Amino acid sequence: MEKKEFQKWDFIHMIQMLYYVKDIPATLKFFHSLLAINAKMLIILVSGISGWNKLWKKYGSRLPQDDLCQYVTSSDLTQMLDKLGIKYECYDLLSTMDISDCFIDGNENGELLCDFLTETCNFNTTAPPDLKAEIMKDLQESEFSVKKEGKVLFNNSLSFIVVEA
Repeated sequence: MEKKEFQKWDFIHMIQMLYYVKDIPATLKFFHSLLAINAKMLIILVSGISGWNKLWKKYGSRLPQDDLCQYVTSSDLTQMLDKLGIKYECYDLLSTMDISDCFIDGNENGELLCDFLTETCNFNTTAPPDLKAEIMKDLQESEFSVKKEGKVLFNNSLSFIVVEA
């Protein structure tokens, strides 16, 4: 059987998209194979040190499972790359997101932020009350967010992973 040759690329980026891929290791392996000599692949996704990582690890199994989102962070991805024997460097970009509106009853922006954080449409009205209370409490804890000047700032840190050919 003849092996199909694909065009080689000097740069491939995967920015905030691996959450929506079913077989991440196979995807990494395939796109890595498309890199030309001395080429790079840039992957950006949430950091393993972010509030996202803690939120997904703690609550992912209790949130809706019918969406396309994979709860993958840089910690998961670097383990996959190590297993595949692919060389990379990982850099964290520390950032926060103001989620103060989430804690104001009836605030439309806050309700949309809760939907975004939980990957759940109409989270405030559809989530079981105990789950909602637990998540809302945790989002204010130091492992998820910092409180500064009366605001709740969620740890929204990202990782930039530079993969070598």
